[in-house]
Amino acid sequence: MRKLHWITLTVTTAVLLAGSSVGMRAEAAKCVRAGGQATMITEDLAKFMANAALKNSISGMNAKAVGPVSMKCDTGSGLPTCTARQKACK
Repeated sequence: MRKLHWITLTVTTAVLLAGSSVGMRAEAAKCVRAGGQATMITEDLAKFMANAALKNSISGMNAKAVGPVSMKCDTGSGLPTCTARQKACK
């Protein structure tokens, strides 16, 4: 009878630990990589507007920005196009 109690206790503990780790994964899944893009006359304006578009994207999702903003600019098409990306979590 004592052995059955230990087995039940061990199984219950394993189920509780597995359930709590699933809950942590669900919390981590609420984060996305948001982005904003802009094409303007100058690179400085394109960076500014891409950052503004990023902020609008994050606020539109009712999320909070997490971590640094990564900015990538390309001038291959003649006009500078910048893309700002940042992790956002609800």
